[in-house]
Amino acid sequence: MSGLILYETSNIIHGGETNYVLATVTLFVSIFNLFTSLLQLLGFMNGDD
Repeated sequence: MSGLILYETSNIIHGGETNYVLATVTLFVSIFNLFTSLLQLLGFMNGDD
């Protein structure tokens, strides 16, 4: 997910993405997925079933 965020940000900066609403939504979804993945990992490390 981190690599995807970096790729999308680079794509926006270098002019590959012209629809800024779609670019913003894509970045938001990527950050949200990264956050939920981190929460899931921390939940598994906690040991509560």
